[in-house]
Amino acid sequence: MTRGIRLTIVGVLAFVLLIVAGFVHRIQQPRVLTVSEMRANGLFLLDTPRELGDFALVDHRGEPFVPARLEGQWSLVFFGFTHCPDICPTTMAFLDRLAGKLEGTEAEDTAVFMVSVDPARDTVDQLASYVPYFNDDFTGVTGEFLDLYSFATKLNAPFRKVPGQGEDYVVDHSANVVLINPRGDYHGFFKAPLDLAKMKVTLRSALYRWNR
Repeated sequence: MTRGIRLTIVGVLAFVLLIVAGFVHRIQQPRVLTVSEMRANGLFLLDTPRELGDFALVDHRGEPFVPARLEGQWSLVFFGFTHCPDICPTTMAFLDRLAGKLEGTEAEDTAVFMVSVDPARDTVDQLASYVPYFNDDFTGVTGEFLDLYSFATKLNAPFRKVPGQGEDYVVDHSANVVLINPRGDYHGFFKAPLDLAKMKVTLRSALYRWNR
């Protein structure tokens, strides 16, 4: 009898410990946001991700930037230019902080691209001296004006040169950050102004929902 009672007690304790361990594990996992919660946090997802079609640009390393470059990972795409006085450097520094907050596969599977809206001044060499200043892993992209404009329009990020400012001109452009999924499709966008804590948990939820 004594041995049977001991075995019963051990079994009950083991069961209780298993339940407690499972509960602790669950509460330690980040909560996955609903679509409406992600929207409240600034991420607007397309009902159906949009194919981008063909495009042919070039990155700041002189390598072709074509649709295949956006496949196999999540991509955060920001449209800006190197002579931008405020929004662009602020957003690039923000994206660097965000990248530093990502962990494990989140970090490994997320790439950041700055696509120029000022190809006349943003040459490959110019981008090569600008983009790595914020993060060596980020990629700058430029190309012919019409090709860049077409690419930006596909991502709902059109831009225009402000007239009447001579050589020291600025370019009006979106401050949103576009999210592209591992198929290379336009998945949604983070609406400016950006918040680091909200964007981190929202991006994590978007990735989790895609993978489950």
